[in-house]
Amino acid sequence: MTGNTNTATDFRNTILNGDSVELMRVMPRNSVDFILTDPPYLVNYQGRDGRKVRNDDNARGLRPAVNQMHRVLKWGGLAVSFYGWNKIDLFADAWKAAGFRMVGHIVFRKSYALSSGFLRYEHESAYL
Repeated sequence: MTGNTNTATDFRNTILNGDSVELMRVMPRNSVDFILTDPPYLVNYQGRDGRKVRNDDNARGLRPAVNQMHRVLKWGGLAVSFYGWNKIDLFADAWKAAGFRMVGHIVFRKSYALSSGFLRYEHESAYL
């Protein structure tokens, strides 16, 4: 991000590349209509090809990110957040502590399973 960005219009139709928490800290309060986030699921993911997701092994960044999301979101705005189903307690605690109220649950069916054991996980979930 470059230049001084002090008003909500400075961010309109702009793609920002960087640390999301740091970027949101400079955004004005109540300046965002909609947030869609697919954060690390906190499950220490490793793909079949050995790829990993950065910061998917700790929850340190979850609450700071969610707090900033709540700060920049306009009253009446919407946030959709994917989450790791087996870490829902951490995600729900962070959302509630920041002031979010969960009003809906979205499930996206996939045509493949990322893993299987007792069940085949062929979906992704998000809360509104």
